[in-house]
Amino acid sequence: MNVIIANKYQSMLQSLNIDVIKSLNGEFEVEEIISTFQNFYYQRMILDITAIKNYKDIKTLQKLSIALDMDKIILVLDDDPESTSPDYLSKLISLGIYNFTRNIEGIMYLYHNPNSYRDVAHIHQIEDLKTEEKSPTVVNAPLHGGVRIIGIKNVTKQSGATTLTYLMKKQLQKNYSVIAIEVEKRDFAYFKEKDMFSVPASEVGNMIAKHSDFDVILIDTNNNVSAETLCHDIIYLIEPSVIKLNHLTAIDGKILDQLKNKKVVLNQSMLSSKDVLDFEYESRLKIFFNMPPLNEREKDIHILNVFLTKLGFDRQKSPETEKKNKLLGLFNI
Repeated sequence: MNVIIANKYQSMLQSLNIDVIKSLNGEFEVEEIISTFQNFYYQRMILDITAIKNYKDIKTLQKLSIALDMDKIILVLDDDPESTSPDYLSKLISLGIYNFTRNIEGIMYLYHNPNSYRDVAHIHQIEDLKTEEKSPTVVNAPLHGGVRIIGIKNVTKQSGATTLTYLMKKQLQKNYSVIAIEVEKRDFAYFKEKDMFSVPASEVGNMIAKHSDFDVILIDTNNNVSAETLCHDIIYLIEPSVIKLNHLTAIDGKILDQLKNKKVVLNQSMLSSKDVLDFEYESRLKIFFNMPPLNEREKDIHILNVFLTKLGFDRQKSPETEKKNKLLGLFNI
């Protein structure tokens, strides 16, 4: 079932030949849309961009992209020159918003054939964005004061938590003071990074306290409950292969129910956007992100930037953070 939020293009959207579970008409604050649909199950949302107040400010759309799964949303653009300009469209793509159109035919095409980055890469003005930002891609996040502690946990066996923790650390440390902690294992030793620590569970609290002036601490929890209680956020990794899922449910038939309303990431995933929708329907889970296999040698991984943006890391460099990173010797120039 689908959701339609309409304003200027209400009459056009009423003609869509799709099943609709909920429909809203009017102009809404982006926070209203988020609060209404953040925990609401739907197959697709057809969103008239004019239904979002202050939609021409790209920061408004950024809030939407962080809170909702943009793979499920088809954005109906206004015919206003400013909001259909190459610059505006490029900024949408940088937020992970790939499904946008201006007509009924485009809506129905995207409904059955969702875009990936590859489909819109030709209109993504990467050089212009670099000139404008004058900084690497993912940078300062609203940390709400103090260190932000993010746990990464394998749900299916060997789902890539260690490598994902390493890649997140490498990407974030371009503009953050960040360390990574591994609990009860020593796999970090193979990365040969000085800011990645392997510690017993009893030492995790001390390690956090020692680095409390940092911006971000990433913890590869290795399913250690005491370490998980110290995290502000936990990312739950599922590798969506048939054998791993069947093995998981055979061990614990209720595990998927326990993951409802969690940040579930399909990691090392080869699923298409349509496959993810089917997975959500079958599992009754809301997937936070669909992460394909990553190239560890790539210096700036676009899809990882999109993921970090969705976690709340924006693209505005903080002078205070830059100064701190330089003092700590962690800022790569």
